[in-house]
Amino acid sequence: MKNTKFICFFIFLLFFNNAFAESRLQSILENGEIRVGTTGDWNPMTIKNPSTNEYDGFEIDIVKELGKDMGVKVTFVPTEWKTLVNGIMSNKYDISTSASLSAKRALSTGYTNSYFKLATVPLTLKKNLQKFQSWEDINKTGVKVAVTLGTTQEQQAKQIFPKASLKIIESPARDFQEVLAGRAEVHITSNIEAATLVETYPEMAIIPVKEPKYPTPLAWLVPQDDQILINYLNHWIEIKKSQGFFELMMNKYNLKSL
Repeated sequence: MKNTKFICFFIFLLFFNNAFAESRLQSILENGEIRVGTTGDWNPMTIKNPSTNEYDGFEIDIVKELGKDMGVKVTFVPTEWKTLVNGIMSNKYDISTSASLSAKRALSTGYTNSYFKLATVPLTLKKNLQKFQSWEDINKTGVKVAVTLGTTQEQQAKQIFPKASLKIIESPARDFQEVLAGRAEVHITSNIEAATLVETYPEMAIIPVKEPKYPTPLAWLVPQDDQILINYLNHWIEIKKSQGFFELMMNKYNLKSL
């Protein structure tokens, strides 16, 4: 019996060591670098400064803190929403800055635990507010709704506005630019980006719908089969939650999780 227990324990250690060797966590520590995919177009979460090519924002500060705690360099890898999942699957980066949890993405990539929740709201120009006061006002024939290709909002718009016309924009262009230019009347985005947009562009306004749609947690995308890396990141998130780090970051960027 003792020999059997010893053999089982030995097999467990062998399996664990092999799994750790195959985990990206091991390669991150060995290379002294964690690669983070980010779009740089989601204010105030991740924004790329075109004059410096540096990234700033809520998410950027968080992954920099992760790198500091791991003792590794953070390298940001430019990506787009439509290729966000593919970047994880093809090993272009180890994790992504946060994305909305979705069943479709979860089919091919993993998620960490969430540390922020948002919801979807519609925006238009202030001059159009007499026309749009509810979700139903938008879902009408002839109304043009702009969405960015590959985003969660693209999928949401197809469900919310089956009667409206969708204008799908490819990155680096953004859907809200179509509204500003008058080529679309409405676009949808997270409540956090909406607050930033109406502050940046005074001609824009959030349509006063009764309730936002799709309350959704945010989390990092990670390799689906790398449970060792997922476990480490989840432990890190829980530690930082208990220490008040995420609350501090939300206060810095004037954000409020739902």
